[in-house]
Amino acid sequence: MTIYCNGKMCSRAEATVSVFDHGLLYGDGVFEGIRFYNGRVFKCDEHLQRLHESAHSIMLHLPCPLPELKALLLDTIRRNDLRDGYVRLVVTRGEGNLGLNPFTCATPGLIIIADRIALYPPALYQQGMAIVTVATQRTGAEAVPPRVKSLNYLNNILAKIEAINAGCEEAVMLNRFGFVAECTGDNIFIVKHGVLLTPPVSMGALQGITRDTVLELARQRGYPVREDTLTRHDLFCAEECFLTGTAAEVIPVTKIDGRVIGSGAPGPVMHQLREDFLKLTQTTGTPIYA
Repeated sequence: MTIYCNGKMCSRAEATVSVFDHGLLYGDGVFEGIRFYNGRVFKCDEHLQRLHESAHSIMLHLPCPLPELKALLLDTIRRNDLRDGYVRLVVTRGEGNLGLNPFTCATPGLIIIADRIALYPPALYQQGMAIVTVATQRTGAEAVPPRVKSLNYLNNILAKIEAINAGCEEAVMLNRFGFVAECTGDNIFIVKHGVLLTPPVSMGALQGITRDTVLELARQRGYPVREDTLTRHDLFCAEECFLTGTAAEVIPVTKIDGRVIGSGAPGPVMHQLREDFLKLTQTTGTPIYA
C-alpha cells in the first residue's frame, strides 16, 4: 500500500505523524471519505468543496489548492492500482506545542489513503438492518457544527458503542430537542404516506454527498420529497426506512428499537433509488486513469 503523507509517497509502515500534531492531540482537523467506482472518483469535486468548507469553518488552511489536492488524490489511487475503492483524505492542524492554541501549528498535515472498504455485511443490503436509538445526543450546531466533518468523532463513536452493545450495526442519534438528526456515520431517510422524508441539516445532520445525490435521484423519479423534522414515532410508523452514506451507499433498515418497519422487508422506493444510485456510480465521476 502506498500512502501520501505530508509531502511524500510512502509505505504503510513509513506513514507516520508527529506526536505533537494537533490532529492527534486534540482531534483538530478535517477529513473526507470518497468512493471510486470503475476507474472514476464519484462526486470528487463535491467532496473536495465540502473539505474546503469544513476547513474554512474552523480556520484551517488547506495545505494546497483544491486542483493540486485533487491531483494528489488521483495519483495516490493510481499508485495503488485500484479501480474500485475508497479514499480517506485527512487534513490536520499540524505540529504545534502542547497548548490548545491552533496558531502555534505552522504547517497543516495532509494524509491520503486509498484502499478497499466494506462497511456492512452484504446480507444486510438484501435483508435490511436493525438499528437502535441511543442516549448519546448529536452535537448541536452551537457546539461543534455537525456540518464540519472534523477529526473529533468521539460523539459518533460513543453512539456507535451503544449500538454495538445493543447488538446493532448502527444507531439513530437525536438532537437535544428530541428530533432525529442522523446516524453515527449515515444519513437517514423514511417513506411515510408515499413521501420521501429526511431531516434537514439544521437538525444536526451532516450534509451528506450521498444524501444529496439520493434526493436528486428521487426528484428525477418523481417521488414526493421533503426535508422535515422527524421524531422516533415517525421512524416507527414509516412504510420504509433506509440509510445513505459514502461508505454505506444505500442500505435498508427493517427494524428500529425492536419495531418492525413497514412490511419488515426492504421497500420498493429504497430498491429503486439504490439501483439508480449504483448505476450512477458506474457511469459518472472524475477519471483516474485518463
